[in-house]
Amino acid sequence: MITWKQEENELADERSALAKERLCDILTEESVNEPYLGYFRETAKFLLELTNIGTREEADISMTSLQQENEMLYEDILPENYGISYANPEYAVQKFGEEYGTLLSFLYTEMRGGIAYAYEGRLSYLTILSELFIEIYNNFEEQMPDVKELKNVIYWYVSDYCDVFYADRIREQILPQYSFAAEHVKTCSLNDLRYLYAYGEYVSENEIRMAEFINALPQETIAKMADVYTEGYRMGFVNGNKPLHKKSTVEIRFPIGFERVVKRAMENFEKMGLQTTILRPGVSVLTKKGVHKIGYSGTSANKQYDYDHREDLGLILDKRFVERKLDVAKNVYEQYKEAAEKYAGPAVIETFGEEPFAPETNPYAIVFTKKQKELSVRGDSKMSQITNHYIKGEERSFTIISYPVPEIGEKFEEIFAEVIKINTLDADVYEKVQQTLIDALDQGEYVHILGKDENKTDLKVQLYRLSNPDKETIFENCVADVNIPVGEVFTSPVLEGTNGTLHVSKVYLNELLYKNLAMEFVDGKIVSYNCTNFEKEEDNKKYIEDNILYNHPTLPLGEFAIGTNTTAYVAAKKYDIHDKMTILIAEKMGPHFAVGDTCYSWSEDTKVYNPNGKEIVARDNSVSILRKTDLASAYFQCHTDITIPYEEIAEICVVTADRKKIVLLKDGRFVLKGTEVLNEPFEEM
Repeated sequence: MITWKQEENELADERSALAKERLCDILTEESVNEPYLGYFRETAKFLLELTNIGTREEADISMTSLQQENEMLYEDILPENYGISYANPEYAVQKFGEEYGTLLSFLYTEMRGGIAYAYEGRLSYLTILSELFIEIYNNFEEQMPDVKELKNVIYWYVSDYCDVFYADRIREQILPQYSFAAEHVKTCSLNDLRYLYAYGEYVSENEIRMAEFINALPQETIAKMADVYTEGYRMGFVNGNKPLHKKSTVEIRFPIGFERVVKRAMENFEKMGLQTTILRPGVSVLTKKGVHKIGYSGTSANKQYDYDHREDLGLILDKRFVERKLDVAKNVYEQYKEAAEKYAGPAVIETFGEEPFAPETNPYAIVFTKKQKELSVRGDSKMSQITNHYIKGEERSFTIISYPVPEIGEKFEEIFAEVIKINTLDADVYEKVQQTLIDALDQGEYVHILGKDENKTDLKVQLYRLSNPDKETIFENCVADVNIPVGEVFTSPVLEGTNGTLHVSKVYLNELLYKNLAMEFVDGKIVSYNCTNFEKEEDNKKYIEDNILYNHPTLPLGEFAIGTNTTAYVAAKKYDIHDKMTILIAEKMGPHFAVGDTCYSWSEDTKVYNPNGKEIVARDNSVSILRKTDLASAYFQCHTDITIPYEEIAEICVVTADRKKIVLLKDGRFVLKGTEVLNEPFEEM
C-alpha cells in the first residue's frame, strides 16, 4: 500500500471501527418505521460490503468471483432494475414522498460513490460516507425528521469535506505519487484480465472484449497507436510555441481495456521527462462534472442514472458553498504551486460506438434553480481563473485520440483497423490540400454556409481582416497534433456580422442525441435554440440549456471549421456508424461550429504559426478579448462542436470584400481547384 494512503487509513481506523459497528446494528434494529427501515437496512448492508472490500488483504480472487462481485455492486442501477432502485428519484419519491424521496435518492447515490473508494483502499473516505449515512439514519429513529434538518446535515457534509474530496482530486491530478490508477497500470499483469476489476468501475462485455483484443494485437500496432498519441501531444507544444521542457507531469485519461496502449504511452512520456497521473472519474457530488466522466472509466452501467443525478449538487448549492469550494481550490494550488506549474495538461483516449443514448426527463431528478444556475456559472468562471493562475493556459496543451468499442457491431475488428488508418493518415498530403483552402479563405470577408434539402442552415460567418497577408493567416492548418486525426482548417470568427441559422438533422454531442438541433445567431451569439427530442418545447430548450449552453443565457460562436477527412466520412458510411462516431472524428467530416470558448482560450497571447510560417492571428473575438478588462466575462468553460455532414451541405463559399464568390464545396463535394483529391474516397461509396 502507498505510504500516504496507509497513514490516512490508520488515522481513520478507530472511526471506521465505530461506523462498522453501528452499521451492523442497523441491520437488526427496529427503531425506524417502514417503508424507511428497508431502505436503511439495504444501504447499511451495501456500505458494509464496501468496507469489507476496502479492508481485505490482497488475495488470489478468481475471475468468476470478481465478476460476481462487480455484478452485485452494480445490478441495482442497471436499466432492467433501475425502475425499482432507490437510485431512481422517481421510484424513491413513489416510496417515500417527494421531500424524503428526493433526499434519500441523493443519499443512496452518494453512498454508491464508495465503490471506487473501496477498491482504492480509501478507508477514510468510506468512513466519511458511513458517518453521513448513520447521521441521517439517527434522525429517522423514533420520529419523522424535519426535512430542513436533513438537508442541513447533507450541507455540512459537503461543505466540511470539500477540503478532503475536492482537495484530494486536485492533488491527484498534479501529483503522480497520489495516482492509484497510474500505479495500477504500471504494475498490473495484462495477461491476467482480473486487473480490469481493480478500479471498481462497472466492467461490461465491452471492457473484457476490448482488453482481450488490445492484448492480442502485434507489438508494432500497439507502438503505432501509442506513438501517434504521444507524438501528437508533443507536437501540440511545438506548434503552440509552448514550453514542454518546463513540465514534469502529464495526465492520461483513458477507457478501461486500453492499459497496454497506456503503458507504452507512459514509457514514451517518461522519455519526454513526464510522469503520469490518472484520475478516477468523479463519484461524489463534490467531484462529479455533470454526466461527463473525467479520468479512467468503463462503460456506464446506466446512462439514465448518470443523467438523473447530474445536478444533485442543487440540493444544497448556495453562494456560501461556492465560496468554500473556491477557497479550497486556491489553498491547495497555493500549497502545491510548483507541481501545478509543472502540470502539462491532459492526454486523452476516447471511445465511441456504444448504443446511442437519448435521455428521458425524470420529473423528480434534482435540477438547478435559475439562481443556482447563475451561481454555478459564476463559480465555474472563478474556478477557471484560479486554475489558470497556477496552471497557465499559455503553457499547457493536450491531445485527444479515439477508437471504437466492441459494441459498435459485428465488424468491430475491421472498424478498429480502419480507425487506426484514419488516426495515422499522411499529414503532409492534408497539409498541402488544407493550405489551398486557407489561401482561398484568407481572401474572404465572410463565409456563407447553406444547407441542402431538409437542412435549414443559412449562416454567414464573418472573418478576421488581415493587415499583412504575406505573414498572417486567418485559419489554422490542423495536421494531427492536439486533435487526432488530421483533417480540418479552423478559425475564431468575428462575432459582429456573424448571423443566421445553424441546423443539423441528427447529431450526438457528448454521447447525447439531438434531433433537429437548430440555433439562431445574431452578431455571433445564440439568440434562440430548439430541438425535437421531447414533446414539450420547454423540455427541448432545457435539454440544450443544460448540455450545450451549460446554463449560460447565451454563448458565442467560438470556432468555425471545415473538416476535410473524407476518408473518415466514407468509413462511417461504409460501416453505417455515422451516428456513433465520436465528435473528435465527426468534426473532421464536414463543416463544424463550436459554441463557447475559442480554441485558443487562455492562451490567445501566445503566437501560433502554420507550417508555412504564417502567424494565425484570428485567435480572439470580442468576448475573449474581455480578458484584458473583465476576465470573468471572457470565458465560459465550454466548447461544443456541432458538425453538419457533407450530404446536408448545398454550398460553402467565401465572399471577398469586392463581392467575389469563391466556392469551396458544392452539393457535399470539394470543388475548389487543388482540393479535388479530397473527393477520391467518395468513389468507394
